[in-house]
Amino acid sequence: MTATMSGTALLLVHQSESDTGRIGVMLANRGFEIERCCPCAGDILPQDAAAYDVVVSYGGPMSANDCGIDGIRNELNFIPTVLAAGIPFIGLCLGGQLLARALGARVSLHPRGLVEAGFMRIRPTAAGRDWFVESDMFYQWHREGFEVPDSATLLATGDVYPNQAFIYGDNAVATQFHPEVTRDMIDRWTMHGAHQLGQGAAQPCRAHIVGWTLYQARVGRWAAAMLDRLGL
Repeated sequence: MTATMSGTALLLVHQSESDTGRIGVMLANRGFEIERCCPCAGDILPQDAAAYDVVVSYGGPMSANDCGIDGIRNELNFIPTVLAAGIPFIGLCLGGQLLARALGARVSLHPRGLVEAGFMRIRPTAAGRDWFVESDMFYQWHREGFEVPDSATLLATGDVYPNQAFIYGDNAVATQFHPEVTRDMIDRWTMHGAHQLGQGAAQPCRAHIVGWTLYQARVGRWAAAMLDRLGL
């Protein structure tokens, strides 16, 4: 059984209505005080990253290359202070892309313009084998992908977007997929993004719901194990 922790989790979302999902619930259940911050809606990022015990950066519709957006530029400047303080950092989709960019790697569109949406299988690397015991199926929703920084270790690959997860140091993790997703989030995303579904690597709406039924328990176990590995 996971021990109850104490401390503060800083959750960085990228739209004012964004949900912190499964990861937010898990951290709250583990005893963390939750502080939600939306830099792209004008929230000010903390000056002292060391005041927090974990930072999670979520997904969003903008690009990690959108440095003309104050919130994106400010977050790119903030992430190195988190890493320097040795605080666990979890980057999910856009958050993972921001971590990659902060570490000097490139984020770009798929060369054939493919959108990856729905539950997709990933393949752990030799270095990532222990990280993916609980699940190798994860929910995807993105049109850009990250390269792996020279200073990081690739943990998982995929057929459409080859880089699916990496770790930097001992406690900064980036995923291209969404382990935080809930059924409500899937319903909202498929409703608002229906025009992207069924094209290229994007699965039709029904496949998203079937995938949730089949894989959500496994993904939940994976998310819990990830937090355990990071000492959370």
